[in-house]
Amino acid sequence: MLSSKNELHAAAHISLKGNTSFNSAYAVSDHFAILLNGSIMNNDKNRKDFSHNLLETGAGYFTTLGPDKNRILEIYGGFGKGNSERIYKQDSGTLIEERQETSFGKTFLQVNYSSKRMKTLNLFGARFPLNYGTALRISHVKMNKFTINDLAQVKEDNIFVEPVFFTRMAISRTVQLQYTSGSNFGLKNRKFLTAGSSVLSVGLVINVGGKNNASTPANTPIP
Repeated sequence: MLSSKNELHAAAHISLKGNTSFNSAYAVSDHFAILLNGSIMNNDKNRKDFSHNLLETGAGYFTTLGPDKNRILEIYGGFGKGNSERIYKQDSGTLIEERQETSFGKTFLQVNYSSKRMKTLNLFGARFPLNYGTALRISHVKMNKFTINDLAQVKEDNIFVEPVFFTRMAISRTVQLQYTSGSNFGLKNRKFLTAGSSVLSVGLVINVGGKNNASTPANTPIP
């Protein structure tokens, strides 16, 4: 949701499955921005352990739309690298039956559309502006290394389509609370490199800098 030069966006989220992520973007001009994103997941269960690490960067174009310039269209592209590990265990959870280790690279194209201060939530005698948005990402992920029990396997690739929807509630001029829901669909039939489950997450978003954030008091809750 960048709208002007020198605006900085930073967000941290946690999902119901314990996946933590950060997203950041900086507007180097009134229409161009750079991105830096990452995520970490460690999910241990009796029969299966899963860990995941990802770091990605990118750049793109953004512009404001509408008579009030409160609608934002963003188009970004980039690349990233990561690794994952899956461990399948016996019923007791102590003996390992299979260990899958993967390193991968990815490229992505993402389109975001959002609106600022379209509605207001009245809560505890104060008014909190609500923002809505959606993002559609298409990613190509390719294994660089894939082993099962330390033995090399045939590497796979896949193309993923990831629609995401979010709602943000402004709790101050620069801080917003965000709820996100999203899905993941793989376009290729693969045995190991498949789409994950739907994602629900909550987090905090901070926007500072830029002429809109510096001069617009509408983000502040009103008693």
